[in-house]
Amino acid sequence: MPRKIISKFADGRKVFSVEFFPAKTEEGARQILRTAHSLKAYNPDFVSITYGAGGSTRERTIEYGELLRDLFDYEVMPHLTCVGHSKDDLVGILERFQKSDFHNIMTLRGDPPKGQTDFKPHPEGLAYASDLVAFIKERFPDFCLGVGGYPEKHPEASDLQADLANLKIKADAGADFITTQLFFRNELYFKFVDNCRALGIEIPVLPGVMPALSFDQVKRFCNFCGADVPRELLGKLELVKDDEVASQAVGVEWAFKQIRELLDKGAPGVHLYILNRSAAAVELMEKLRSANAL
Repeated sequence: MPRKIISKFADGRKVFSVEFFPAKTEEGARQILRTAHSLKAYNPDFVSITYGAGGSTRERTIEYGELLRDLFDYEVMPHLTCVGHSKDDLVGILERFQKSDFHNIMTLRGDPPKGQTDFKPHPEGLAYASDLVAFIKERFPDFCLGVGGYPEKHPEASDLQADLANLKIKADAGADFITTQLFFRNELYFKFVDNCRALGIEIPVLPGVMPALSFDQVKRFCNFCGADVPRELLGKLELVKDDEVASQAVGVEWAFKQIRELLDKGAPGVHLYILNRSAAAVELMEKLRSANAL
């Protein structure tokens, strides 16, 4: 069976993936394992696992990636960033990824370490995700590389056109596919794909969707990543913001309708940001399965 994620897009089948983050506590460890177990029934094509600023979760990223692979037979795509790493550091990490039998990497510049507002590359490191893509392709060409895309523009980009130009550099450097930042308005994704194609970016663009589980969560995440929240969704969440069950139902229903439309209109699949939580993800997957959407 092919191990590279790009091969999963080849036959036109819809690709389904899930993002996890490394646990910091024993309860967090139990939660990620419970969630991974619950989602196994829906056969994700791959799962990704994030990487902390400055490599702060480097070992946990690898350890949990190995657990997700060994316990659940998932195809795992660890994240890797430029933050805090020299080129020699990166070679060591990439060799470790190879040893751990990972075949896919989500290549990102990364956010500044906690307490810092501006990204500063390691003096012997790399400044941009496109540099990281080119670096890996030159030294470890067998890895399949995903990169991030921003339908509403990277928060640090001067404008959308500049951001798309940077994405084109990543694609030309050897990126195999794009996974988008979360969004709540599907028209933004479709316009983003059209803009990519107009620039000659032909690699698959996998939409990233997050079930909005609470009013406060949505406000917090969107302040962080710049995603616009439709007034209708905010209003529904605000009405039930003191009811956890009702809030989850609102978020799952919105995500369900988003994903149905995305798939119906030609998106190559969906990547779920689930924050290691199984209940909402399982509820969403059941609705999608009942609708024969995935």
